Amino acid sequence: MKVNEKQYQTIWLKEGDNSVVQIIDQRFLPFKFVIRDLKSFDEVLSAIKEMQVRGAPLVGVTAAFGMYVATLHYSPSVPFGEYISKSVQKLQSTRPTAINLGYAVNKQLSAINSVNSLEDKIKIALKTALQISDEEKEYCRKIGIAGLPLIEEISDKKKGESVNILTHCNAGWLACIDFGTATAPIYLAHDKGIKIHIWVDETRPRNQGARLTAWELEQHGVPHTVIPDNTGGHLMQRGMVDLVLVGSDRTTLTGDVVNKIGTYLKALAANDNHVPFYVALPSSSIDWNITNSIKQIPIEQRNPDEVKYIEGYLNDKIEKIRLTPENSPAANYGFDITPARLVTGLITERGICKANKGSILNLFPEKVK
Repeated sequence: MKVNEKQYQTIWLKEGDNSVVQIIDQRFLPFKFVIRDLKSFDEVLSAIKEMQVRGAPLVGVTAAFGMYVATLHYSPSVPFGEYISKSVQKLQSTRPTAINLGYAVNKQLSAINSVNSLEDKIKIALKTALQISDEEKEYCRKIGIAGLPLIEEISDKKKGESVNILTHCNAGWLACIDFGTATAPIYLAHDKGIKIHIWVDETRPRNQGARLTAWELEQHGVPHTVIPDNTGGHLMQRGMVDLVLVGSDRTTLTGDVVNKIGTYLKALAANDNHVPFYVALPSSSIDWNITNSIKQIPIEQRNPDEVKYIEGYLNDKIEKIRLTPENSPAANYGFDITPARLVTGLITERGICKANKGSILNLFPEKVK
């Protein structure tokens, strides 16, 4: 996507120096556009933990590059197998809910273990990281193509009037490598000249909607309005939402969707008001093993200070302001689970399917056991 008319991805290798991974540091958006160099494995870990990068596909690709950086800085003071195993464990502990991270790390581990010399391990780790990055980008492009007809159909029914779409969190190109998941059909519709308007949930407590999705849409020229998280139900009751489009950090084989906290409430409101609720996700976000989402999926709990404080831009600086009584405890669950029964459909790189095992496996028959 373009930032100030220049083409960017969210992660790439530094030009002229393949040992350095570069990212857009999302902590500073929308106030400042900061590119950060990741030169060590620990810097990659910090980038994921501290949400310099975030979004399931991007976290996975960052972890893939992390494995490459780990091989690059291996010291023979310990056996390579022990070293790379510890690197895997450290990466997997950074963000436990999104499955893309595990997918990318396991793919890298298999590739690295398939060759013997350190030189070959470094080469194949780099090649695999780039392949995973390109794969995720292509998945998102195809998600856009698959999801576009949904918007076109609503536009036709409304005789060209604006299609109102509600989003939650940031499932845009910042969360991926390019295009985004939920935003991919939106960008295609806008570029095709279809009139659309996006209701952007602020998405407390980190405000990824207000800070990231709104910034993305502004860069692309897509009409949008930022709303408090609790406004969605009100808008749906009044017929002001035609479609809900969200992303996913992990979707089970049976169709339950794990996504940013608050997604479940939007799905309930959409169901009550007969508004289509679609989830856009690459197959790398599907957990092919878990069926009982409530019991089996770990839900990340983040620092309570994210709830107690809010960040804003004041006097040319990003400042933190406390919102709560100083000694009031706070809970900060990062994700919730939307049951498959509330999901109208899943938009994947292979097309749209129902949120159930049979329909998902029809799109991905190679996963049938």
